[in-house]
Amino acid sequence: MLIRKGKVKEVYDIGGGKLKFLFTDNISVFDKIIPTKIEKKGCVLCGVAAHWFEMCGKHGIKHHFLERDGKNSMIVRKFRIVDKGKQDMKSYLIPLEVIARYYVAGSFHERNKDKYEYGEKLDEPVIEFTTKFEKFDRLLDEKEAMEIGGITREEMEEIKETVLKIDEIIAGNIRNLIHVDGKKEFAMDENRNIVIVDTFGTPDEDRFWDEKMYNEGKFVELSKEFVRAYYKEIGYYQQLKEARRQGREGPPIPPLPLHKAKEVSELYVQLYEKLTGKKCEC
Repeated sequence: MLIRKGKVKEVYDIGGGKLKFLFTDNISVFDKIIPTKIEKKGCVLCGVAAHWFEMCGKHGIKHHFLERDGKNSMIVRKFRIVDKGKQDMKSYLIPLEVIARYYVAGSFHERNKDKYEYGEKLDEPVIEFTTKFEKFDRLLDEKEAMEIGGITREEMEEIKETVLKIDEIIAGNIRNLIHVDGKKEFAMDENRNIVIVDTFGTPDEDRFWDEKMYNEGKFVELSKEFVRAYYKEIGYYQQLKEARRQGREGPPIPPLPLHKAKEVSELYVQLYEKLTGKKCEC
């Protein structure tokens, strides 16, 4: 039974406390689904996510992944969605997104232009929390994040430690790439253990730069950021920001040109191989 249709992923309840994630070839930016399919994208996301779950399992990190179920789908353990702030609840999704930043880029740069140069390596990782189930992601301070997530200070620190541990695994296993930043989601199991859920470490959730080009002072986006950059170049992003500032929905997002969609597909396939060390068979 279909229980949730996201921008790029469909979620089915298959019974027995399990869900099926079906990864589509949709791509979204700025909370908009682009009216252009990206060939092989769903297969790449599924394969990369499965790879990182398996790697985390080898390092003792609890996760909800059970098995791959075809090229673009996987079976995972089900967790409930509950009202925010339910500290006494067990086995539930924590309604937060956790972003770890290692270099200055994206919205972090936009908020801190007076402090940092774009692309600068941060002296220490910056971990931020945003809302998960609100219409638009909203940056939270740690106090509000704990209230919304129904977590204690100790549990929040454990989440942060888990994020850093996972990112160490990613950074230590990628090839010719820099892991710039990434977002993750968590659940609490029946014993209130922290569990990594949804997907992470993919070209959709995380930002990667070409290492060789970075060392030459150039920032080559090797993730969904490549697509965001296109819509910034054509002026769409500025129009959308202005509309939202005025409380309007904003103009519909135009499709990607076919040659650009092909480039994006090729980029995802290349990233699959650089992230997993395996040949892409999508």
